[in-house]
Amino acid sequence: MIKPLTLTIVIPAYNEENHLSACLNSIKTQTVMPDEVIVVDNNSTDKTAKIASSYPFVRIINASQQGIVFARDRGFNSCTSTLIGRIDADCVLPNDWVAYARDFYSQPRHADVALTGGCYIYNVRLPRFAGWVQGQIAFRFNRLIMGHYILFGSNMVLPKQVWQKVKPTVCHDNDIHEDLDLAIHVDRLGLAITYHEGLKVGIKMRRIFTNRRALWGNLLLWPNTLKRHQKPTWVFGWIGAAMLYCSFPIVLSAEYLARLFGREPK
Repeated sequence: MIKPLTLTIVIPAYNEENHLSACLNSIKTQTVMPDEVIVVDNNSTDKTAKIASSYPFVRIINASQQGIVFARDRGFNSCTSTLIGRIDADCVLPNDWVAYARDFYSQPRHADVALTGGCYIYNVRLPRFAGWVQGQIAFRFNRLIMGHYILFGSNMVLPKQVWQKVKPTVCHDNDIHEDLDLAIHVDRLGLAITYHEGLKVGIKMRRIFTNRRALWGNLLLWPNTLKRHQKPTWVFGWIGAAMLYCSFPIVLSAEYLARLFGREPK
């Protein structure tokens, strides 16, 4: 007997009081509601848990070991649905996101396929264009150097049976990208990853406004992940990270000038 499709949205969260409400409000307005929403509180010291608890459809669980990979695993292992959706706490979903995912997995040929989509960046100038650029780097360029698509941590869905197959193999390190690592292990099991460019969520670009040292450290997670998995193309990831790092002063200058003249992004 085929199980009916159900979907759990998992949101790892650490000190997300400034973003979580917008994310949960976008879930509340879905044309088809998810069957379960789990916010994984990863030792927050702010009002993250209080905000999450104000939404009746949210279940809060705790992940005591610090790191997004541990929060992700805790959420994935706790979900009760046949499908696992994974987003970030600063994501704003289109109101048909759940319906889109359920429609995709209603087709039996997608039973072992992981689905991912792109984004627009809602706190910068030209948010759609910035999201398109991000998509070319994250999806197109990575596919070229890796041979398969990545899974974008802000916008992914995978069947629970795929997670059950892959979870014994994933890495548990905080110095690599956990979503890129997950994609590598999904591919190594011979399972497919499909990228739907039209399935976009709003995200906030936060690390660009941090100090340069922290920004460079985050960018290095990309080649570090490839190198950890013995991919000789990791050097292209390093070059890509360096190019992004060098381009950020231009982006920052445009942002600060626009804000100086009172032109905040919508």
